This record gives sequence, C-alpha cells and structure tokens, in this order.
Amino acid sequence: MRVIGFSEFGGPEVLKVLELEEPHAGEGEVRIRVHAAAVNPSDSVSRSGAGLAIWRYYDPQFQYPPPPYIVGWDIAGTVDEIGPGTDSDLAIGDRAIAITSPMSERAGYAEYVVAPIESVVPAPNNVDDAAACTLPMSGLTARLALDTLALPAGATVAVTGAAGTVGGYVVQLAKADGLRVVADAAPADEALVKELGADWVVPRGDDVAQHIRAVVSDGVDGLVDAALQGDVVAGAVRDGGTVVAVRPHVGPTDRGVSWRQIYVGTSYQRDRARLDQLRRQVESGALTLRVADTYPADRAEQAHRRMEAGGVRGRLVLTF
Repeated sequence: MRVIGFSEFGGPEVLKVLELEEPHAGEGEVRIRVHAAAVNPSDSVSRSGAGLAIWRYYDPQFQYPPPPYIVGWDIAGTVDEIGPGTDSDLAIGDRAIAITSPMSERAGYAEYVVAPIESVVPAPNNVDDAAACTLPMSGLTARLALDTLALPAGATVAVTGAAGTVGGYVVQLAKADGLRVVADAAPADEALVKELGADWVVPRGDDVAQHIRAVVSDGVDGLVDAALQGDVVAGAVRDGGTVVAVRPHVGPTDRGVSWRQIYVGTSYQRDRARLDQLRRQVESGALTLRVADTYPADRAEQAHRRMEAGGVRGRLVLTF
C-alpha cells in the first residue's frame, strides 16, 4: 500500500511516498480504506523530531518503533475489513472516521489503516470525507479540555487560538455545554469567532489576559490555551481557577491557579462514546468542520510547508 512516511527527522522535504505491505484487521479491529487524512500541527512536531520530548513527558520510557515513520491522527474513509470476533455496528462499505496512532504503521497518512473498534465511528452523514477527517483528534482534544475544566453551566471559560481548529471546537462545545465564552481573535478572524458562538471576542496577543479581564473583571473560571501562549494567559483566570494546556506547560500557580496538561493519546483515543457524540454534534449543526484546502497525498510536503507558514484557518487535508 502507499503511505507518506520518512526515515529521518527533519523538514517537510523528508516526507516521501513509500510502499508497505497492507495491514489486515484482527480481533476487535476494523480496516479503513482511507480517502482523507487531516494534517495537524502535531504531525509537523513529530516529523521534526520534537515530538519525542512530548511523548516522554507522559511516558518517560517511551521509544519510537523502528522507521519508516508515518504520522497522522485522523482519517475518514470506507470500512473494508472487520476482524474476526469484532463486535461492531459498522458494516463493510460504511463510511467511517477514526483516531489513529501516529509514528507507527497504524498512522493516518496511508491508503489502509487498521484501528481498534473503540477508535472508529460512522462518519457524519452531512459532510464529505475531507471535512469528516478533521474531527477526531481535534474534536476529542477540545472535549477533553472542557471535561478537564469540569465547569458548571453558566460558568465562564476563555479560549485562546479560537480561530484555529481546536480552539474553534472548544468555543462551540462550550456553548453546547451552557458555558459563557470569551475568545481571542485577530481583526480578520473576529467575525468567524463570533459566528462560532463566542459571547465576547477580544484581541489576541501577549496582552490577551488584560483584554479578557476588561470584559470579565473577576477573571474567568477556566481557560483553554489552544494558542500555546503559556504564562501570559494566567492573569485572565480568577483566583483558584484552572488553565488547560494542550501541550505540556506549567505556569505561575500563585493565587491558587492550577495548570492541567492534556493529551488525547493517553485518555480519549479509545473513547468511542465521546467520538460518536462529536459525530452527532456535527450532524446536528452544533459543531462546524472547516477544511482550508486539500492536497493529493503525494503533495504532503507542500501541505506541511503551508501549515507551518501559519495563517491557515481550518485543516489542510491529504486525499488518497
């Protein structure tokens, strides 16, 4: 089968078209003929070699398997094998989405991916495969962030990076949870973030905490730092509040502020119920999937270069 992989860490140019043997579904697994795979910032981090430090933050003994390496968290396609003894509501030929296992032969940049049934659900019936593949990892990350905050309905949450994919999902899921949302945006993105449902939109930047305090004077109950701004966001949170970091980071803990690091790979990667709930929220219109552009899989290098240049709104997607 055709995959997009690499044998040494580096820039986008290390991504190559490779041929590997097709995998087959075992017990408790399904195989998906991949039609679309999302390109995530974490794919770039893994490809560069910087991802190893993040993996080892959560598991100090972690080691990558031997190369070639394949990245990609998210896929959409068609179920074409169901392993023996697998209890599944999916059938051969059904459209499906899955959260996969990057830096392994079960990662998303491949024509065929085998995944545990717990990581696979039907694709939303109101979007195409390119849009559908943008949901699993980013949607589950947003869900995990809000579940980690565990705020009651009526509480106030702030979101940095609200125009991005994860941040946008946090805004929409928070509104669905009954929370009040203050979100940041560049001037060009203000209309988008308001459309996503934010109650207040403030300017993004290093002074975002002051802008948030200008509209929520006592500070927000919790904050999701999808923009990876770190220490500068702490002032936006009330005394005793919580900041959720989507990459490992612990900031100032004065005033009783707590920092929580989240990682889907050690928590929600096999939470089929939560992934299916996200799928239903897409179908109901509560969640909006955004595709910035699509690239044939053999142009993965160009897709990575464009993502790393910044300013992309929505996910870039590889098609197989």
